[in-house]
This record gives sequence, C-alpha cells and structure tokens, in this order.
Amino acid sequence: MTLAPDFRAAGAALRAIPPVALRGEVAGLSGLMAEIAGVAGQTAIGSRLWLHPRGGGGPVLAEIVGFRDRIARAMAFGKLDGLGPGAAVVVPARIDPDGTTPHGIRIGEAGMLAPGPAWLGRVIDPLGRPLDGRGPLPPGPVLRPVRAAPPEAATRARLGPPLGLGVRAIDAFATMRQGQRLGLFAGSGIGKSTLLAMLARGAETDVTVLALVGERGREVREFLEDELGPEGLARAVVVVATSDAPPLLRREAAYAAMTIAEHFRDHGKGRNGGQVLLLMDSVTRYCLALREIGLSAGEPPATRGYPPGVFAELPLLLERAGPGPVPPGAPMAGGEPGAITALFTVLVEGDDHNEPVADAVRGILDGHVVLERRIAEAGRYPAVDVLRSLSRAAAGCLDAERAGLVRRARAVLALHAEMADMVRLGAYRAGTDPAVDEAVALAPRIEAMLRQDRAERSGLDQAFAALGAALEPHGT
Repeated sequence: MTLAPDFRAAGAALRAIPPVALRGEVAGLSGLMAEIAGVAGQTAIGSRLWLHPRGGGGPVLAEIVGFRDRIARAMAFGKLDGLGPGAAVVVPARIDPDGTTPHGIRIGEAGMLAPGPAWLGRVIDPLGRPLDGRGPLPPGPVLRPVRAAPPEAATRARLGPPLGLGVRAIDAFATMRQGQRLGLFAGSGIGKSTLLAMLARGAETDVTVLALVGERGREVREFLEDELGPEGLARAVVVVATSDAPPLLRREAAYAAMTIAEHFRDHGKGRNGGQVLLLMDSVTRYCLALREIGLSAGEPPATRGYPPGVFAELPLLLERAGPGPVPPGAPMAGGEPGAITALFTVLVEGDDHNEPVADAVRGILDGHVVLERRIAEAGRYPAVDVLRSLSRAAAGCLDAERAGLVRRARAVLALHAEMADMVRLGAYRAGTDPAVDEAVALAPRIEAMLRQDRAERSGLDQAFAALGAALEPHGT
C-alpha cells in the first residue's frame, strides 16, 4: 500500500513523455491529392498530418480523405508547392488523458476547435486562426471535434416559440421558430448578402455565427464593414474561407461554423444553453468543395458531376443545426435547451431551383425562402417571393388571427399575379369581379409592406401589424 503514491507518480511521469510521432513519406502527387506511404496502419479517414516541403518553408497541414492499397490519400489545407516524392510526412500523436485509446496514445487526430466567449466579434479561418489582425484567440474551456454527429432524434428538444428575424417578408410569410432551419434560395446578384446582414443584425438571438464559404475575397471586408457593421459583428463569430482557398479549407469552414454554433448553443446565456443564429453562405459552395474532394479521391461523378458522397455528407451537416438535446432527466418540452436557428443559402445555378443541391437541401430543411430576380429588377428589396416561400413549422406557432392574415394575403397576391396581365392590358373592367377588385387595391399595399430598407429593423409583432394594416379595406 505504501508503494501506491510512487506508482501514481511514475504513471504521471510516463504520461507526460511526448509520444514519438508517426512518420511517413510522400509517394506521389496528382492534382490536389498527395499519396502517403508508411502511415496507413495507424491512421484513418479524417486523420490530420503535416507535409514538409523540400527547400525550407513551413509544414503544410493535410487530412487523409481515402486509402488505396495501403497508401493514404491526403489533401492539403494549403498549397502543395515544394512537395515531391520522398518529402517527409509527420503524423502528430499525443497521450490520451482519458486512457480510452489503445496504448493510451492518440495518433493523427481529426480536427478540433475550442470556441469560447472571447471569440465573439472575431473573424477567423476554418482552422481557428484569426484573420482580423487582433491577436490570437484565447481557447475556450471545451475542445470539440469539428466532425460531430447530430443529436439523437428521440432526445432532442422540440422547436421553440416564434423567432423574430427583423425582416418583415420572412417574419410574416415564412415565420420561423427557435431551432428551425430554412433554406435561402437565390441566384447571383439578387441581394442575398444584404439580406444575410439584415438577419444578423435584427434576429432576436444571443449569438450569430456566420460562415462565408467560397466568398470573393474582395467582398469580405465590404460585407463586414458596410453590411454587417460594428454592431452586428460585436455579437457574431465570422468564419471565412474565400474562393481561392483549397477545397478542404472551404469544406472545413462549414464544419467550423457549425462547431462554434454548437458551443454557444450548449454554453450560452440560458440555464440550459443559448439561442444561436447560424447563417451559412453558401451550401452550394460547400457542396462544390465536397465535389472537388470526392472526385480527387476517386469517387465517380453521378448527378450533374456530383459524386454520391456529397449527398451523403449534406444531411450530416444540416441535421446538426436545430434544437439541442434535452438534458438527462429533464422533461421533453420545447425551448428548454439551447437551439441553433439556421438559414443556409443555396446559390441556384442559372436560376434553376430544381438543380441537385437545391433539390436535396429543400428536402432536408424545414422550409425555404426564395429570392426572385424579377422582384429585384423591379426595385423591391428584399426580393423575397412570398408566394414561393414556405415555413413548414409556422402552423405550430401562429395563432388563428395571424394565420388568417397570412392566408388572406397569399390569396390576394396570387389572384393579383394571375390577373396582372389582363389588368395591365385593359382587358379587365373594374367592378366585374369583387375579388379581383380587392386584389388590385390591396396587392400594392402588401408590396409596400414587404419593402424594407437594409438599415430598418422590424420585430415580429410589427410585421404582423403592418400586414394587418395593409389588408384593411380602406387602408386604415
């Protein structure tokens, strides 16, 4: 018994010895892929390693994305300049403090982040490195894997109460609930970025996490300074991977943003978590990065050049958003744990809303908001097509009065759209049909209510009050 303290001290000393890193070498390079020999027996898909270029220069972080004949196939988070056959490869290893891995050593761990409150107001890259020139990011208390499973379906909370987003067109016609996920479908140049900034500033949440995946580098500062502004940035964490970044880094931006959102969901202001708004722009560019990775790894192209792995990976990411898991022993009531309310933009190619990514995302999420080029060209912003936009959870949070207002407004707009050409050509005579006369009178008022300046804020109650006023017979 007297030897026990000595054994414990010896064990602690042994665990403090850094393990020998696993070493290999580059066996070949092809396009974006590096083939690594000598590490296949100790690594797995997702393991991280360092590639050491010849002739100096710092090591390049890479991740294993496949194997072929005991040769690991890795893609880099940076440029492959200076690499060639025989270049050194180091797979880092560390002592496992929990003792849950063989021999107590973790080799080639997957990506991890340690978000914390000090990350608010910061702009970072997908690896957690600061991009805003404001010094290093203090790590948070919990190290989280960036590739995590969604909460179990049977143990996660239900959707919470209605959530005001600060945009009348969405609040009234596609009302969201805490923990709901919507797709924002738009072509290029229709005001998508401006709408995202309005949501980031106006949403009634504790924290905003914004992922800019594959954005133009020129537009990042303009978006942060002109659209988001200091007030919006102060309660946000922005993850940026521009279009010139390697595909692995663009893919990682989506995972990193989701991981940060999960941290603030679980460790937010409330007793059981926080309310987080996650804005991801765009899921399409995330899928394009997955396509580049999959094709380079040898996956066959399937739907419009997308390999099957893209559509297997997509729900694994999107399902991580939503209400958090209910704490053990707590009642299964909605709104108790924290929740990630998410809007994922989809950049529809050629304004085709049925292209593969748009179709897949629409089937996974809880509704969709459509931005229409025709509306933007007419000068009404945000250019939300309310007749094509839908929140699948709105029926569970709107009372009878508000639901009736939305139904009536939709009916008015639909009838006006149907008769617009006849009215414009003079083929319809006023007084022929009272319903058409009403639509002709009320539709312009609804359109005026939907128009909103990017600096204007509107709460949920104000949105429905404005809609009710627009539907008054005499505009009172």
